[in-house]
Amino acid sequence: MQVAERMSRLGTETAFEVLVKARALEAQGRDVVHLEIGEPDFDTPPHVIAAGKQALDEGYTHYGPSAGLPELREAIAADVARSRGIDVRMSQVVVTPGAKPIMFFVIMALAQAGDEVIYPDPGFPIYESVIRFVGATPVPVPLREARGFSLDVDELKSLVSPRTRLIIINSPHNPTGGMLPEADLRAIADVAMQHGIPVLTDEIYSQMLYEGTFHSISTYDGMADLAIILDGFSKTYAMTGWRLGYGVMPEPLADHVTRLMTNCNSCTASFTQRAGLAALQGPQDAVGEMMSEFRRRRDLFVAGLNDIDGVRCAVPGGAFYAFPNITGLGHTSKEVADLLLQEGGVAALAGDDFGPSGAGYVRFSYANSLDNLRKALGRIADCAAKLRG
Repeated sequence: MQVAERMSRLGTETAFEVLVKARALEAQGRDVVHLEIGEPDFDTPPHVIAAGKQALDEGYTHYGPSAGLPELREAIAADVARSRGIDVRMSQVVVTPGAKPIMFFVIMALAQAGDEVIYPDPGFPIYESVIRFVGATPVPVPLREARGFSLDVDELKSLVSPRTRLIIINSPHNPTGGMLPEADLRAIADVAMQHGIPVLTDEIYSQMLYEGTFHSISTYDGMADLAIILDGFSKTYAMTGWRLGYGVMPEPLADHVTRLMTNCNSCTASFTQRAGLAALQGPQDAVGEMMSEFRRRRDLFVAGLNDIDGVRCAVPGGAFYAFPNITGLGHTSKEVADLLLQEGGVAALAGDDFGPSGAGYVRFSYANSLDNLRKALGRIADCAAKLRG
């Protein structure tokens, strides 16, 4: 069977490949600490599970509107309006099975062969994958440790061309845990407005901050017609398996994205949407408790990494990732990640799996218990000593 040429342009998410390798080692009797997969290790809050079960009992097992159940779209509009301080109408909201379809559909709707899309490097690998898949040209903007893994706005400006159709930003950021400062967000908004370029702002970690207040580029004057918010329930409410995300965007684009939903998925499962409604409108205690635990893990794990010779790690401001610089070990990111898995029993990702600017780094997801993180730190220290010779 001969597949289409475009399939050669479609990438993957390395975390799942490393997970397969780690599971294979476990099948051989090896003990592996999983720090590769980017998902909370907490259970979905009980009231959300109960709402999903109730929805099944009440018959929410049939097709729903392609853009999402009206009651959930209204709740999302209200929540985004409150949290970002902007006006949002239900007609701007499209609910999808996970947040990735918003990424895919927006890029597909706005970019084609000959166009360019600017995206963060290092960054979530699916950005580049989808850009290439639709035939557009990926234009990476480097994120550097010296800037707290924020981008250089002057460098961004230099990358804008008449062919630029979209800018993608992500804050809090995967894989670094870095944050875009408010001043940088304002400057990016100025660039977008000057050239009339839409901005896909990936805010899936918007409620996962350790300090300060979350800022969205959507709040700045003039961005109402350009900002496309990507968010969802997976991270905040530990609902990765429920597959529930959404986008908030200008109405004309929402119409196109809804048609793509109709063609690709028909709709998002109705009972999961009812669970999402309970997540938004119910008690938020579980979110605070989860973030308090993530803070304890972050502080322990980052301090432990910084105690290892040849390793330095910036303190992440959000999400649940550590992105240490391992250049002091004298080996490539892939060599370090491979040794950690094969000999150390610690599953992690090479930094350049997230783009060329990630070379010299390794990403750890500290969504694991404190005991397992302590175990991982001991193994990482042993591997680092071996690499240093």
